[in-house]
Amino acid sequence: MYDGPNRPHALPFLHVRRRRFAVRVAAAVAALSATVLAAAGCGPSGSAAGRAEGPRSSTAKGFPVTIDNCGVRTTYDKPPSRALTIHQHPAELMLSLGLKDRMVGTSFPDSAVLPSLRKDYESIPELSARAPSFEKALEAEPDFVYGGYSSAFDEKEGRSRKAFADAGIDTYLNREYCGEKNVTMRDTYAEIHTVGKIFGVSDRADALVSDLRRRVGKASAAVKGEPEVPVFVYDSGDKSAFTAGGKGLGTQLIRQAGGRNVFADLDDVFGDVSWEQVVDRKPEVIAIYDYEGDKNVEQKKRYLLSQPALADVPAIKHKRFVVLPLTATLVGVRSAYAVEGLARGLHPASFT
Repeated sequence: MYDGPNRPHALPFLHVRRRRFAVRVAAAVAALSATVLAAAGCGPSGSAAGRAEGPRSSTAKGFPVTIDNCGVRTTYDKPPSRALTIHQHPAELMLSLGLKDRMVGTSFPDSAVLPSLRKDYESIPELSARAPSFEKALEAEPDFVYGGYSSAFDEKEGRSRKAFADAGIDTYLNREYCGEKNVTMRDTYAEIHTVGKIFGVSDRADALVSDLRRRVGKASAAVKGEPEVPVFVYDSGDKSAFTAGGKGLGTQLIRQAGGRNVFADLDDVFGDVSWEQVVDRKPEVIAIYDYEGDKNVEQKKRYLLSQPALADVPAIKHKRFVVLPLTATLVGVRSAYAVEGLARGLHPASFT
């Protein structure tokens, strides 16, 4: 597992007021104070989303909007118009809200893009295969940066939220990394509503949430009444198994698909367990988390099937595996799609 099972402590509470100056790479690192003062004047600061726009009276309908996010309060006078996403699930969420025309760059893809979003995703410049440097991010001239993992705003890498704020760029961090340790589908729906509010497309957010709820409900209804299937989540590991605990979204997805995470009693989002524990809990299906940068799915299957200690595990004996993209277990639109895929893998007879 890479880049983000551990959750950061909540950031110090900040109140980020919006600036009106155009962001340029040189201006971001030099003469910042003079630029801010010239743009803001003696009155209250405006919105970076409305760079070089008119006075505050020209704010968009429904604005200003104030959002509290992971200890950072931001007031938007206008919807952002030049968004940069770091990590894939924020990009997919924005595209699902029809915000392609507001996106100036993506970065850090970690799995195949949802087929329905692939064309739009590929039309947006990819800044970096991993999180871009602060300087690289500034080159895209964003007015808004949306991070999927806490590492998107890694202070040691120079990408802190304060650094972006000082450059007149607003930031938003996926709510999964705000310090709470129990993630559910409610967080997914709330994330969509919040992003919709920031971009002034709350009607689209409402429609998207309704569609995702419908998808989950339809899949859950198809397996209603079926016996719960014991599922072991294999993320990675050889000497021990790195698996999904009871505090993560993956456990809820398995439950909604008619399964039971055999390590739901693990009081964390992720954790290490021994192979002896896996054997004792007799999973009937193994859900393999798939993501770029680790062994691929087939390599993981071969490893599990080759271990003599696991030979009597029902899932191994019957070679019952389901594949779950890691992005499907994060707060984003893909989680709702994952419930149907899991349900089909756990209860195939219910879909014939």
